[in-house]
Amino acid sequence: MVKVLNQHMYYPYDWATFTQAIWQKYPNPFASHVLTADVIESKVDPETGILYRTRLFLKSGIIPKWGRALMSVPEAFIIEHTMVDQRARKMVVVQKNLSHTKLMLVEERQTIMPDNSSAAAQRTTTTVHQEGRIVSNTGWNAVKARIEGFGLSNFKNNTKKVKGWINDG
Repeated sequence: MVKVLNQHMYYPYDWATFTQAIWQKYPNPFASHVLTADVIESKVDPETGILYRTRLFLKSGIIPKWGRALMSVPEAFIIEHTMVDQRARKMVVVQKNLSHTKLMLVEERQTIMPDNSSAAAQRTTTTVHQEGRIVSNTGWNAVKARIEGFGLSNFKNNTKKVKGWINDG
């Protein structure tokens, strides 16, 4: 059973400021679990002006007691593909893990745009539509359900932490 999360979040920052902050997300002192952050590719389409960037992260995590028999390495590589269209004022960030994908694949897509609910809000508020998908391919339904539940719970908790950091920052 695939676990899915869809949510909209609103931030009290204009789109330009918010998207600049995305590039500075890693590394930072509040994200000590991110061990490395490397830009793999960065290019601008000369016809559209759209920026495409691919980054690779090495992250560490805590394995719960019940999961240590299934996985002993707490590090994972994460790939991130980002598209920024400044004319349309739209940024799309897609991340997924490259490591441990049979045990748990986590895919996240964020679409970041100005809030168009009102003219005033459009200048000062940014909306993020976040989609997350957690899939375990272990083959054992009981274990699969527990892994996916753990992944979804962590995904939600991490989203709350990030939203708190952004709103407090």
